[in-house]
Order: sequence, then structure tokens, then C-alpha cells
Amino acid sequence: MSEIYGNIHSIETCGTVDGPGIRFVVFTQGCPMRCLYCHNPDTWDIVVNQGVNHGANEISVKKLTPNEILKEYESVKEFCKGGITVTGGEPMLQIEFVTELFKQAKEKNIHTALDTSGIMFHGENEQIDALLKYTDLVLLDIKHIDDKEHKKLTGHSNKNVLEFAKYLSEKAKPMWIRHVVVPGVNDKKGYLEKLGEFIGSLKNVKALDVLPYHDMAIPKYENLGIEYPLKGVPPLTKEQAVKARNTIIASIKKSRGIL
Repeated sequence: MSEIYGNIHSIETCGTVDGPGIRFVVFTQGCPMRCLYCHNPDTWDIVVNQGVNHGANEISVKKLTPNEILKEYESVKEFCKGGITVTGGEPMLQIEFVTELFKQAKEKNIHTALDTSGIMFHGENEQIDALLKYTDLVLLDIKHIDDKEHKKLTGHSNKNVLEFAKYLSEKAKPMWIRHVVVPGVNDKKGYLEKLGEFIGSLKNVKALDVLPYHDMAIPKYENLGIEYPLKGVPPLTKEQAVKARNTIIASIKKSRGIL
């Protein structure tokens, strides 16, 4: 069997917002979505050979094997006891690589988390189930609960995303829901309540992360020669994020007959 390589944008040690505990975070290269608020536009392009070109800028990409990544993890594991999270980009674009990485990680009793948009889900198949077999936790990003607005925000329908959430629920795979709240985009009470109603229908959600939109990626867009789509949209305040989360949770409880 030939060795599997992953196209890796970067690796971050001591990540604190990518799953439980302090984690070793692997950022994969390549993403089909174009979220208007994306803070990693340098992970969008699919790799050609050793690098990808974006305008006048070349984005450096490493080709690494699961074994090479785990060796790097071993060197810092005393500081990353939470485990390994693979994010992106969209890690499920490289599903065979992530599956092999997680398989080897589980052989070493390392906790594994997959941070995904779910956009690559096209129904039950052997590849998906093989990946989930070695995945301890899925961090699922639901960008917008309204399909029409999701298309405006990301360039894609949310049908695959929501179907993936339902599939994970059927499989009883532990899942955290992540939702970035953007002023004027998905912060309407009706959208938040509809999201809560959907989450309330799932049986496997262990946590809800409501993340406030920020514009700290603007310099990165400028360096890449890309126009920032949400220029002028103010960052969400902490108070607004708390209010949004409370609205979602109240809707979850209502859908479950708790209120």
C-alpha cells in the first residue's frame, strides 16, 4: 500500500477553541465553500503540486503523512493533552488521509475531533463510516439555517450540512454545533429560533458554540489581493453573542418540551 499524504496548510499547537482541552490542530488545504466571513481564505485553493497560486501570492503547502504529523504531535503532547483536531479548509476533501491519520491516532489512544462544514456529505457511504469509526467528536459548523441565505453566505445549499447532522444523530456520534453570528446576515431572531428547533431534533449534541463575527481577517485578504466581502459590517459584541446563544437555547428547550 502506497503512503497517504495530506495537503497541509499549517499546524497549530495548544489550540483552545477546537474541541475539548488544549489541542493539536491540523489545518488542511482546500475548501469548496466561500463563506463571506471566512478568516482563512488562504486555505481555499486546491493544491497543485507543492503550492497553489492566488494572484501574485504563492501559498505554501506541506505534503505530510499521518506518521509525520503524529511524530510532531508526540513532540508536544505534554502540552496538547486534549488530542488532535483536523480542520481546514474542509478536511473531508481529503477523507482518506484524515481517516488514516485518525486510525493511527486511535491506536495511540489520542482523542480525535473533526471540524467540518459537512458540505461534502452526500449520503451514507463506506468512506464516511470509515472516517467516523475513528472520530471521537465532530465539530459541525452550521453557517445559516435558511437554505436561500446559506447560498448567499457560502455559495452552497445547506441541505448536505443538515443531512450530515441528522446522520451523525442517527449514528449517535458526539457532536458540537458551531455557529458564527454575523450582524445583518444570520442574527435575526427567527433564524436563531429555527436553528434551535433543528438542534433540538438531534440526539447527539454535546455542546453549542455561538461564535461572534469579527473582521480581524481583513489584513489577510489585503495581502492576498482579495476584496473583503463584509467590509463595513461591525463585529458582533459579546453581549450580542450571549443574547443569540440564549435565543437558540430557548428554542432548543421549547422544541423538546422543556419550557
